[in-house]
Amino acid sequence: MTQTESDQETTVCISPIDGRVLGYSPVTSPDELIDIIERAKIAQRSWAETPIEERAHAMQHVRDYIVEHADDIAETIHGDNGKTKIDAIATEVLASAIAVNYYIKNAKRFLKPEKLRAGNIILSYKRSTIYRVPFGVVGIISPWNYPFAIPFHEVVIALLSGNAVVLKSATDTQMVGRKLEECIQSAGLPDGVFNYINMSGSLAGKTLLENGIDKLFFTGGTDTGSKIMQKAGETLTPVSLELGSNDAMIVCEDADLERAAGGAAWAGLQNSGQSCGGVERIYVHENVYEHFLDTLKSHVERMSIANEESLYDDLGAMTTSEQMQIVCSQLEDALAHGAAIYAESERPPKDGGENYFPAMILTNVTHEMSIMKEETFGPIIGVMKYRNIEEAIQWTNDSNLGLTSSVWSRDQRKALQIARRIESGAVLINDHLMSHGMAETPWGGFKQSGLGRTHGKLGFNEMTEPQVIIRDNLPFVKRDLWWHPYSPKLYKQLKAVLSLLYGKKLSARIKALGTVLKAVPRVFKRQV
Repeated sequence: MTQTESDQETTVCISPIDGRVLGYSPVTSPDELIDIIERAKIAQRSWAETPIEERAHAMQHVRDYIVEHADDIAETIHGDNGKTKIDAIATEVLASAIAVNYYIKNAKRFLKPEKLRAGNIILSYKRSTIYRVPFGVVGIISPWNYPFAIPFHEVVIALLSGNAVVLKSATDTQMVGRKLEECIQSAGLPDGVFNYINMSGSLAGKTLLENGIDKLFFTGGTDTGSKIMQKAGETLTPVSLELGSNDAMIVCEDADLERAAGGAAWAGLQNSGQSCGGVERIYVHENVYEHFLDTLKSHVERMSIANEESLYDDLGAMTTSEQMQIVCSQLEDALAHGAAIYAESERPPKDGGENYFPAMILTNVTHEMSIMKEETFGPIIGVMKYRNIEEAIQWTNDSNLGLTSSVWSRDQRKALQIARRIESGAVLINDHLMSHGMAETPWGGFKQSGLGRTHGKLGFNEMTEPQVIIRDNLPFVKRDLWWHPYSPKLYKQLKAVLSLLYGKKLSARIKALGTVLKAVPRVFKRQV
């Protein structure tokens, strides 16, 4: 929702919990964004030349700010996004502090020039070094489901890598976006290095790509990601896309069922199921299916939602009414085609707010139902039984998405073998979803779950381009063997190099050596 006050258009920020107005966020116009990009390009040049130690020191202020203002940040996330305070502090605030500390400590190592070993003895006097070069101005378009943690990783890595940043936070969670802006501003960065904008995602993407952004990072829906790729193709602007998933969980016959059920309940239902890497479908071996369901049911039915007697409910509000409608539609489709509600959390009180949706476990589900083949993004999990592991793996891979998955078994070796056959960017063993909070672990998916990786060393690679510089360490050599002038003799000498390196017979290699040695004087002669 937007309104105009004193000729300044603003976004009205409304809490999904109770509908109260949280504040106002000024809207950025396309002309303002074009000016921001130009100023960022100028600022980035000197920022890239700033020693990595100084860039890391600036990010230490960001870490300290998060620690000192943890309650305020968590409260802002809770009120603006609707997730519980526990989810806010654990999956966003704590995870971000851990991440920035890790990146500060490892940025210099990740960006260190890499010397390459010579590929063969003939060219061993040519030595290569790979340098990591920042792209320039990086655009980041972030979602509303983890409005602090998702963009935070990318912003910090981009800045440490020497880029300038233009961050477009989700319109639905502008108060969190502005709080993130405060955190980064605490670093005292030069003007133009970090820039926060508020405008619609489609307009921001179009304006960024048409006005010289050097790389764009987008987290959101697959359809929107596809449009961004098409638009980026017009200027060949590189993009990194994280587009969600329909995560599967395989429960083996020998799994610790209590841990598996608890893990499924948390990874599938926290944040009201609005997690790209959350559990959405579970495949359980037929011999433990009933036991697992009963255990999972006990977890779900104990969950509290919008309970006025507790400040720390288990389930928060869903962030948008639009997402509520999508989840309701998927549930209605599943029930109409034979699915059954096996377990359900307590329902919110009638006056508890419109955006609360109870957690549900569905049985009698099939892969013909949208709730099992599309991203649900709500607190609903479908459970199916399987007969053998081949069937479970086939069902797990029966999706055009593949962000994360999990395997649950007491046999680590067997679990690893299963994991290696799953088509997902990340596969967890005896856990799920939490790898997003592991700063060292790459985040990204297979298939239509996106392109590229964020987090960890691979995240630094995504924020920089590899530039190789090759030095010739024989300055007294006048020319390379293969330079002009050409002649039949030169052809024979070059062919002799082949025989010397890879000939099968020793006699042929010895003969070739003689021919190659006769060619050596050529490289010391000046060209006429």
